[in-house]
Amino acid sequence: MPGAIASRVDPMTVNLLDYDLDGLTRFCEGLGEKRYRAVQLFRWMHQKGASNFDDMSDLAKSLREKLKVAARVEGLKPISQHISSDGTIKWLFDVGGGNAIETVFIPEEDRGTLCISSQAGCAIGCRFCSTGHQGFSRNLKAGEIVAQLWFAEHFLRKHFQRDERVISNVVMMGMGEPLQNYGEVIPALRVMLDDHGYGLSRRRVTVSTSGIVPKMDLLAEQCPVALAVSLHAPTDALRDDLVPLNKKYPLDELMQACDRYLEHAPRDFITFEYCMLAGVNDQLEHAQQLVQLVRRYASAGRVWCKFNLIPFNPFPASGLRCSAPQQVQAFARVLVDAGIVTTVRKTRGEDIDAACGQLAGDVQDRTRVGERIARQRNWTIKPVSMDDQSVKET
Repeated sequence: MPGAIASRVDPMTVNLLDYDLDGLTRFCEGLGEKRYRAVQLFRWMHQKGASNFDDMSDLAKSLREKLKVAARVEGLKPISQHISSDGTIKWLFDVGGGNAIETVFIPEEDRGTLCISSQAGCAIGCRFCSTGHQGFSRNLKAGEIVAQLWFAEHFLRKHFQRDERVISNVVMMGMGEPLQNYGEVIPALRVMLDDHGYGLSRRRVTVSTSGIVPKMDLLAEQCPVALAVSLHAPTDALRDDLVPLNKKYPLDELMQACDRYLEHAPRDFITFEYCMLAGVNDQLEHAQQLVQLVRRYASAGRVWCKFNLIPFNPFPASGLRCSAPQQVQAFARVLVDAGIVTTVRKTRGEDIDAACGQLAGDVQDRTRVGERIARQRNWTIKPVSMDDQSVKET
């Protein structure tokens, strides 16, 4: 099983999962080998899930002996696996130092989506996110990011008894803010996109960000994939409270960065994630403000974004509640009537704490986030009751 060799390898050797193909080529050249050997090795690891060099039968024996001395293929050790009643699978992986991260596979009729983590914890501190309430320990290395896909893909092939690819979509929406770990995320993305690796389409790999504007611009230039922006509020005043990063990169800067990203994006729209919080950001006035915000940055009347409304998954420390279904539908209707593509995310894996915002893992916090959150003021929650079932869940 992928990941099973982790306890049998020499930690002083190089973990080849850390390399994209260019990096692996340079490593092989350092061993006196040609590029095509790196391609063979890359395929063995990612397309076949091999971790034992002796199994890589078309590699020269001399190369295999060099690799045994200098390198390893080290996956993450799975601590637990939970399977939801809806087929969602959640794994908890040990990443050392008392930290664990979570990875979630979401099966659907037309695709298989893997939600992966980029950090052990998160330093952004969004009020509605369980991960953020745990604080932050460290960035994951590229190999630890890739290892989540490596493990899941080859585990699922065995699980479903399939030879072809199971995971068609990857979303970086697990633990962490991907663009705060930019240097490790980029090579990981390149492995996912490489035809010698997983061969995923840029349209089917999504990076979610809370809005780190300079890194959004870099991503557009260096590795443009689908982009999802955690918006969650239509005004700076409200977003400052919900997403503290807004104080550094306010809405005007964020929206301009989104417009620049569209010039390079594989899709002709940006997805805005919007977590629905009862009495906080779910009023019809907020929906109307979102319409005004979107129109302000639209050029030539084009549809340049879509909204994904996310039912909040409550956890005790948040002090927040989920919006009533009727309110979510009414909110969505305002956006739809304004010509904005809008979906309501269907909650998956809730019975195993694998739904959006529930991923918490186990983090040795170095940021004392608990103390900071405890000092934040409480929201006044106002109950609402509206009835509109016309917006379909997706």
